[in-house]
Amino acid sequence: MSTSSPEAVKKLLENMQTDLRSLSMECKKKFPPVKEAAESGIVKIKTIAARNTEILGALKENSSEVVQPFLMGCGTKEPKITQLCLAAIQRLMSHEVVSEAAAGNIINMLWQLMENGLEELKLLQTVLVLLTTNTVVHDEVLSKAIVLCFRLHFTKDNITNNTAAATVRQVVTVVFERMVAEDERYKGIVEHPPPVQGNTNRRSVSTLRPSAKDAYMLFQDLCQLVNADAPYWLVGMTEMTRTFGLELLESVLNDFPGVFLQHQEFSFLLKERVCPLVIKLFSPNIKFRQGSSSASPAPVEKPYFPICMRLLRVVSVLIKHFYSLLFLDGEKPQWLRAVAVESVHRLCVQPHLLRSFCQSYDMKQHSTKVFRDIVNALGSFIQSLFILPNLGNNAALSAPAGGSGSGAQGSSQGGLGPGGINSNQTTQAAFEYRGQRQSHLSGDAGQVAFSALLDLVRGITSMIERELAAEEGAAAEFRDTHPDQQWQPQPGAHQVWEEMVSACWCGLLAALSLLLDASTDETATENILKAELTVASLCGRLGLVTPRDAFITAICKASLPPHYTLTVLNSNAASLTGKSYSILGQTVQIISPSSESHQQVVAVGQPLASQPQGTVVLTSKNLQCMRTLLNLAHCHGAVLGTSWQLVLATLQHLVWILGLKPGPGGALKPGRAVEGPSTVLTTAVMTDLPFIANILSRLFESSQYLDDVSLHHLINALCSLSLEAMEMASGNNKEPSLFAVAKLLETGLVNMDRIEILWRPLTGHLLEVCQHTNSRMREWGAEALTALIKAGLAYKHDPPLAQNQRLQLLLLNPLKELSNVLHADIRQKQLESVLQILQSQGDGLGPGWPLVLGVIGAIRNDQGESLIRTAFQCLQLVVTDFLPTMPCTCLQIVVDVAGSFGLQNQELNISLTSIGLLWNISDYFFQRGEAITQDLEREEEALQKQAKEKGETLNRPFHPAPPLRLPLGEMCVDPRPAVRKSAGQTLFSTIAAHGTLLQQPTWHIVVWKVLFHLLGRVRTSSTTADKEKIESGGGNILIHHSRDTAEKQWAETWVLTLAGVARIFNTRRYLLQQLGDFFEAWEVLLNHIQSAALSKNNEVSLAALKSFQEILQIVTPVRDWDKAGDAFTAIGVPPVLIDPLSAYGPGRPLVRSDSLVERLTRYNGAELQAPPPGEESALEDSALWWSAWNTWYRTGTDSTRPPSGPTEKFSFIPSQPFLTALIQIFPALYQHIKSNFSMEDLKKLGVILHGAVSVPISSDASPFILPSYTEAVLTSLQEAVLTALDVLQKAICVGPENLQVMYPAIFEQLLLFVEFSCKPPQYGRMETKHVANAKYNQIQLFAPAEWVALNYVPFAERSLEVVVDLYHKTACHKAVINEKVLQNIIKTLRMPLGLKYACPSESTWKLAVSSLLKVLSIGLPVARQHASSGKFDTMWPELANAFEDFLFTKSTPPDNVSIQEFQKNEAIDVEVVQLISTEILPFANFIPKDFVGQIMAMLNKGSIHSQSPSFTEAEIDVRMREEFSKVCFETLLQFSFSNKVSTPQEGYISRMALSVLLKRSQDVLRRYVEDERLSGRCPLPRQQVTEIIFVLKAISTLMDSLKKTQPENVDGNTWAQVIALYPTLVECITCSSTEVSSALKEALGPFKDFMQPPVSRVQNGES
Repeated sequence: MSTSSPEAVKKLLENMQTDLRSLSMECKKKFPPVKEAAESGIVKIKTIAARNTEILGALKENSSEVVQPFLMGCGTKEPKITQLCLAAIQRLMSHEVVSEAAAGNIINMLWQLMENGLEELKLLQTVLVLLTTNTVVHDEVLSKAIVLCFRLHFTKDNITNNTAAATVRQVVTVVFERMVAEDERYKGIVEHPPPVQGNTNRRSVSTLRPSAKDAYMLFQDLCQLVNADAPYWLVGMTEMTRTFGLELLESVLNDFPGVFLQHQEFSFLLKERVCPLVIKLFSPNIKFRQGSSSASPAPVEKPYFPICMRLLRVVSVLIKHFYSLLFLDGEKPQWLRAVAVESVHRLCVQPHLLRSFCQSYDMKQHSTKVFRDIVNALGSFIQSLFILPNLGNNAALSAPAGGSGSGAQGSSQGGLGPGGINSNQTTQAAFEYRGQRQSHLSGDAGQVAFSALLDLVRGITSMIERELAAEEGAAAEFRDTHPDQQWQPQPGAHQVWEEMVSACWCGLLAALSLLLDASTDETATENILKAELTVASLCGRLGLVTPRDAFITAICKASLPPHYTLTVLNSNAASLTGKSYSILGQTVQIISPSSESHQQVVAVGQPLASQPQGTVVLTSKNLQCMRTLLNLAHCHGAVLGTSWQLVLATLQHLVWILGLKPGPGGALKPGRAVEGPSTVLTTAVMTDLPFIANILSRLFESSQYLDDVSLHHLINALCSLSLEAMEMASGNNKEPSLFAVAKLLETGLVNMDRIEILWRPLTGHLLEVCQHTNSRMREWGAEALTALIKAGLAYKHDPPLAQNQRLQLLLLNPLKELSNVLHADIRQKQLESVLQILQSQGDGLGPGWPLVLGVIGAIRNDQGESLIRTAFQCLQLVVTDFLPTMPCTCLQIVVDVAGSFGLQNQELNISLTSIGLLWNISDYFFQRGEAITQDLEREEEALQKQAKEKGETLNRPFHPAPPLRLPLGEMCVDPRPAVRKSAGQTLFSTIAAHGTLLQQPTWHIVVWKVLFHLLGRVRTSSTTADKEKIESGGGNILIHHSRDTAEKQWAETWVLTLAGVARIFNTRRYLLQQLGDFFEAWEVLLNHIQSAALSKNNEVSLAALKSFQEILQIVTPVRDWDKAGDAFTAIGVPPVLIDPLSAYGPGRPLVRSDSLVERLTRYNGAELQAPPPGEESALEDSALWWSAWNTWYRTGTDSTRPPSGPTEKFSFIPSQPFLTALIQIFPALYQHIKSNFSMEDLKKLGVILHGAVSVPISSDASPFILPSYTEAVLTSLQEAVLTALDVLQKAICVGPENLQVMYPAIFEQLLLFVEFSCKPPQYGRMETKHVANAKYNQIQLFAPAEWVALNYVPFAERSLEVVVDLYHKTACHKAVINEKVLQNIIKTLRMPLGLKYACPSESTWKLAVSSLLKVLSIGLPVARQHASSGKFDTMWPELANAFEDFLFTKSTPPDNVSIQEFQKNEAIDVEVVQLISTEILPFANFIPKDFVGQIMAMLNKGSIHSQSPSFTEAEIDVRMREEFSKVCFETLLQFSFSNKVSTPQEGYISRMALSVLLKRSQDVLRRYVEDERLSGRCPLPRQQVTEIIFVLKAISTLMDSLKKTQPENVDGNTWAQVIALYPTLVECITCSSTEVSSALKEALGPFKDFMQPPVSRVQNGES
């Protein structure tokens, strides 16, 4: 219930009235004045209650009167009354109804009671209630109340004493609390107090408000009292103790620091009074135990514990809140040190305070290094506990340590609070050192020192880290708001932190190392390690390298077995222990771990050293330290910097001792006990190992959170570790330490996102590892490197690799570098990884292709087959899958690489397959030509642009100058024939395929540097090749006889090369012609063709001509093959010429049809390009063609020229296919040169044709080339010769007039060939066998002669047909007439006609006759036409002789001629006579007389002497050539009775003919009659009988003719001669021969018509 509520007020009034009544009753007898006063008081209260609504206020106003009765009651000094009054007064006070005056009265009354020693406890209670419930007591009244309490404190009664002490404490607190409350009330009002001058008036401070003034006066007097001076304000003090004064000072300072900080007056007191006081009291010359002025001084030499303890507490409060100083002096008693430690501990949990020390002292020049001394003092204290002999008894240590709870603040901050301070902390850290258990640290002081140390570390580090974090936050915020400006931290803060760490680290390290070494308790060890770790990380963050490394070294050493030799740690420790640190004059050594440890051994293993040593022991503490080390590296890796070296070296050794070995990906696994029986692990460790391995991996995984610089430190540390491991492993095959390599791999794998920054050092080192002599080391190096590269390529970078070319090249570069390693196992690994990269990332390699290809292509002949095979697999994969995805600029490299595989000599199959790959590549070029070109142009533009920006000139415009040419060019002259062949085929096909892609300059290079260069090399190799037989191709491979010498194998190469070059010239002619030096190239090519054609190797020479044919083929405009074919047929080129490769017939070369050749020929047609419009004229560049003609002529002349001397056995005679091909070239060539083809050239041609036809055949070859004997056909060569002439004559035919002068020459040539039928040509002086008259099969096929002449009959006959045909067309041409062609034909035909049956072949003379007839039927009209010119004069005698030789031949028919045959032959003779009768005699007046006479004589002879003397008797009637005679006779008769005589000459011929005939008949008849008469019975000779029969038949024929003839046409003389025969005929009737008789009958019969008288002749004629 509130004191002001109506109920409370009512209750108060009732109570007061009750109290007054009681007082009145008590005093009724003894003290009447009091009784009266009480009764008036009752009245007064009632009055107040009745009159006032605000009763409490009225009560307060009248409180002096209300209180008066009670004061009077106290004055009675009667205990019962006094108690009653004090209780009543307290009730009034508690309701705050006491005014200031009343309060003064009350205090005076209390003072009197005190002086009388009455109711002391009640007095204290009353004072306390008065001061705590009201604020009315001020100034002197207040001071009197306080003095009263002090006085009661010094009474003899213990209870009063203690109660008074507590009251004083509370009163002092109340005074200051009032001041705080007053400050709160005036908070908003700003006052400007005048500055305080040196305060002279000690009693009042005018600037302070009332409560503040009270507090000021009180604090000032407390200082006076402790200093044993008289107080200014607390008047009436009789005695005082220093201890109590110090306690009060401490509590004020501790509880109200704000008062002193806010008010200058109080600050003044602090500086002017408190500090000098403390210093004075600390000084040894104080001689007072008690500070009372009255007490006698007692001299004390040593400081006095109660005062020192309290002083130190004051100091700690001062330092805590007001940052003054503390100083510990010299040799102190043990209790004093313990107390000091406790004070230091209080300082240690206040980092901000420590920082102020540091700022105020340590960082000032010429100033005491307070902070450093605090830490060093702690350190030396701890060391003294271990190092000093056992001092004093333990009792001295049990100083009151629980005097303050401030240590509890620290204990809540970390794992282990200060040992002896916290009431809830039961465990005590256990330590032993050098085998001696330390009981000191079980004592409070040691534990406090230990805790102080830990708290100090924890406090400083957490403070600095908080501030660092705040600064980083501010920096980040600043960067966000001002991205363009640089953040400038305040330099002061960093300096302070660095100074603090620099000041304390030595002491801390000394103490902590010692503690760590001595600790036998896991928790304590953990805490010490944690402290070391914290300091190390803080040093790292502040960039203080030496302290950081020192702490890390300490942890590292603690992790390793004692006295373990690890250079990196020892050198580091030496640099530290070299300096020994002086702490308060003591020399402190940094202690190394001692060996006599009582720790539990958990593992025994071998040390990692180059020389085998004994075993080493690991304890559980070592492993605990190792975990801390891992923790340090894991959580604070970013600040380790160069200390990584220490950490990793230590870890490596521990890992080795524990036997952990790296597995895939670099993670460590517990290894097999490879190191022999020396490695022993307890089960505890065995279970721990996977955990340790896991942390180790996580440690390196966490490297992904390190910044770039820290990451570099880590990588550098790993690299130098690895270098040490390499040194250790070199020169022996011991298992090396792979820790560093494995962890480099792990680190690389987790940092893929920023691989760029660590790639170079990482891979640079791994490449060195790959070259190590120890195979295990090498293998891991390669494993790590290839794994990293694969991971790097597979990682999804941002931006992706495709857009970050630089990164991709960076990643692939080490792969390329591996090519320089000579160890085969590394190269194998490299190539396998390339294969995997291609399979997984091939599509995305982009700009990395050159590197990958470089790796594949880095093969050498000295690397075994398996490497080459693996590399080749990669290449095959590239070519089959990745050509489209790689940049065009890389295609060249692919080609070079494929080329290098072609040239390696370890594995023939790979060489061949690589050529196949080149073919695939070229195929790809062909399909993608345009796209590639565009890409390249874009590429080039970009390069040009870059070059321009840099101000350079781009000297290498890139074009796919057929990238295949160079490797293939080399392979084309490889010593292995298979490679040469394959490469050659591919080279030419690729150039064919590429043609469209190549630019002019490129073509120039191709032609001169590649093709002609290659031709030259091949020609040289071929001509110098060995002719020795090669036994076999290695192994069991048999070699065909056509390839069994190097020469033959090179010949094949020559063939292939020449053909390829020719094909290119053919298909790419339009491109090549645009080159400036096409003519020179053409000449060179022709020169090569010529030299090949004239080589003494049939294969080469034939192929050369094929190539020649090919380059001349360019005539066919290949836009339409069909039209081309028609065009050729039109001009008479046989189809065989259109595609020389498919030549057929007996002369066809044998083509190997392996698949490559077939593939090549695919291009043969597809690629011939049509000329661009407007360039057809260029095709007819006559210089080129004449150059070709000259080559052809030289080749022909040289090859067909017969050997001059007697032939040697080995002299070279060209083969038939060669000659055929040679001649076949002419028609195509002629098409281009015909316009200027001269007579001279024609003669040259004739020589060659003649020579070619004359060349004999080797007897081995004859069965293949000669036709079988039953059929007479032409050989290909003969066909070709005729074709050549045919083309020529057709060209002349359609050509201009001036060409026609060549006809006679053609005729001449043909007629020469016609003569071969009867007179085969001779080839030099060679002995040849002639295959001639097939009918009589008289030759043995293989006679000893080596050479067989051809069967020329079919050829001659075909030539004859051609002559006839040609003559048919050209008979009227002037040249033909002028050059007496007809005469020459007749002259030539005379030979077979004259030989007739003696001809080698029967068909010859028959053909000759029919040809003669055809020719004459055309030629005679022409001859008659030109009779006057005399150009045919010489022909007639020739013709007459021809007729004569044929009709009356000297040769006899063979015996076996059948009658049918004979009759056929006779029919031919008849045809000739008929020709004479139709074509010659009718035109006798145009024909020379002599000739007609010869003809007449011939007919006359034929009509009678026609029989063949060799006929048998039996056949005589058939064999008499009766039909022939009859025709002759009829012809004679016919011309005897020409219907009308147009000229006298004609009539003369007729008459002459008839009279000759009749006269001859008359003679024969008369002779017969006579002979018959004379012979008697003997029959006449057969001939004579036959003759008479013929004559008789002739007469009957004549009679028939005369009858048919118009009577007026018959000359009278003739009739006379006819009739004159009659008597002679009659005389013959007597003959005995029946045959003659029957003939005579026939002859006499017609004479009946002459029996009529001549007068009626007309009538008879009409009828």
